[in-house]
Amino acid sequence: MSATSIQFAPLLPWVAILFLAVLSLVSFVPGIWFQARGTGWRMLAVLAILGALANPSLVEEERDPLKDVATIVIDDTPSQGIGERRARMAEALDKIREELAKQDKNLEVRELTLRHKSVAAADEGTKAVDPLTRLLADVPPRRLAGVIMLTDGQIHDIPDNVEGAGLPGPVHVLLTGDRDEQDRRLIVSRAPSYGIVGDPLSITVHVEDQGAEPGGQAKVELRFPDGTVHNVLAEIGKDTDIPLTLEHAGPTILELSVDGGPNELTLANNRAVVEVNGVRDRLRVLLVSGEPHAGERTWRNLLKSDPSVDLVHFTILRPPEKQDGTPIRELSLISFPTRELFEVKLHEFDLVIFDRYRRRGVLPPIYLQNIVDYVLAGGALLEAVGPTFASPYSIYRTPLGAALPGEPTGEVIERGYKPIVTETGHRHPVTADLPGSGKDGGEPTWGRW
Repeated sequence: MSATSIQFAPLLPWVAILFLAVLSLVSFVPGIWFQARGTGWRMLAVLAILGALANPSLVEEERDPLKDVATIVIDDTPSQGIGERRARMAEALDKIREELAKQDKNLEVRELTLRHKSVAAADEGTKAVDPLTRLLADVPPRRLAGVIMLTDGQIHDIPDNVEGAGLPGPVHVLLTGDRDEQDRRLIVSRAPSYGIVGDPLSITVHVEDQGAEPGGQAKVELRFPDGTVHNVLAEIGKDTDIPLTLEHAGPTILELSVDGGPNELTLANNRAVVEVNGVRDRLRVLLVSGEPHAGERTWRNLLKSDPSVDLVHFTILRPPEKQDGTPIRELSLISFPTRELFEVKLHEFDLVIFDRYRRRGVLPPIYLQNIVDYVLAGGALLEAVGPTFASPYSIYRTPLGAALPGEPTGEVIERGYKPIVTETGHRHPVTADLPGSGKDGGEPTWGRW
């Protein structure tokens, strides 16, 4: 395609050329009025001079027209697999491609496929504006013919100011869903993050029937980790409170589900999971000291300083193998209630502490195995030991060793040391935020122990 035009590159400013033209015209007025000879030639000469000052040139251009750009946005997220949506989208996409191909001389077609790259991205919804803006970054606004979107739902990254989306052309949306589709959804409106063990709690849920007639009821099922199921009839479209009681301390994972509605579109949004952390109103602690020592007072002062701690403390003053001939009736000591503490009432305690305890024949192996089962069931065990832990009398050499985090090497090192938080410790909730722990490979700022 070619085009011809006249371009001017004046040797003087246009104002100066205009001034000379007016001045010449004024000077020719008397000659024209009196019909003086040679006036016409003088005028032609002046016009030639003015034309030369304007410096005209003939420009012939060879132009290649640029194609307009049309963009097809294809929503290929998992929700398109519901019902006949993907088939409808494929049929519409083939038709659109066929029609746009007829305009290939004047139209450039670009395609953008939207997919979720991770589970976190899926939770954020379908984002199309940002990817589309990046795709059309090199397209001038006048070349954008339009955008055709094949999707089944909402776009979750539209800015509050729609004009700020950066799309100067028209946007057409083809919805792949069915106008008569129905879908039931379970929404957790309110859920406690923690609760007192044994006290009543409640979770508020909301059941929505999209596309269905308002009203009616739906059965909501609350399932506990032990398999216990609690059913509640919920009013559709209204908040419903589901009562529950936590049976143990620590996290409890609760699963909520609602029955599918008539002509249910998908059951993926009919379920929800809630985690509630159970805390105890009082902390029951069993402290067993293997021998009398001055640190026992420290233990008692520490544990009794909190009024919410119920402490049961036993100290083994005389092991069974030690006999001094004193008649039993003259002793003021009581026998160690091993069966009552480590079989009958063991699971009533939240924490068991062994303080300087070693193998002395006081606790039979069956009771130590009960403590292992207690830990596996969620109980807490703390062992405060010294050099005895590395000796043949170590408590590790009993069934209790299966519940202990460390294995003794048999070597006792008596010198100062500086503890260092391991990589696992930096992720553990107890030690992750220790001040001065030396994160990112740095040295701890605390002193030696």
